[in-house]
Amino acid sequence: MLRDIYTAFVEFARTFGAFQLFFLRLLRHTPAVLFTRFPLVIKQVYNAGALSLVIIMVSGTFVGGVLGLQGMDILGLFAAEDAVGIFAAFALIKELSPVVTALLFAGRAGTALASEIGLMKATDQLAAMEMMAVNPVKRVVVPRFLGGVIAMPFLVAIFSAVGLLGAHLVAVSLFGVDVGAFWQQMQQTLEMDDVMEGVYKSIVFGIVASSLAVFEGYNAIPTAEGVGRATTRTVVLTAIAVLILDFMITAALI
Repeated sequence: MLRDIYTAFVEFARTFGAFQLFFLRLLRHTPAVLFTRFPLVIKQVYNAGALSLVIIMVSGTFVGGVLGLQGMDILGLFAAEDAVGIFAAFALIKELSPVVTALLFAGRAGTALASEIGLMKATDQLAAMEMMAVNPVKRVVVPRFLGGVIAMPFLVAIFSAVGLLGAHLVAVSLFGVDVGAFWQQMQQTLEMDDVMEGVYKSIVFGIVASSLAVFEGYNAIPTAEGVGRATTRTVVLTAIAVLILDFMITAALI
């Protein structure tokens, strides 16, 4: 048992160290890619962001609707149904939008990034680039990493917007809450610090989700099983990292 624990600890330390070195390589090539391959970055923003809009908007609408239902049920005990907008806004902007969007991003865009890069490695495309003196990290990995980082805050904002719309439809259209009270109380209570907390989380989660996806894909074992395992590890590691970081950021900002 002690040998297994030691082996697991060494493997974790090795993987974590390799990830840190890989992340430093991404940061080193980021300025050059932004200036020299900006159209490629925009294409990856489209692949990671625009193609994820459907699942983000559908999920955001129903999450907001559930918050509206729960808010009416809970606040109704205190005859404070008009404050359901405040309840939905705080829950969405500060917590649910960044976290749920990051998890959906990992399941849709993160797996696509990991499998695409892993398949390129399995078919020796990355090795061919190295043979032609082309840096595969700079040419392939960094634009995809930047695409995910740039797309995440926009996806979180869209999730929050459609989530508030879903809460509005439930509270105002279904339960008859005054529309003026719904939005006015939200605007008077929600402060810029609350909004910025969601922005900070969206940026951090975008960096984490994108870097983990490209790291797992780039270091995947070049077989069909290895690519599948890398895709699975992307989702699992991103979910764990997002939830841990969410707790740490929330504790630091309170």
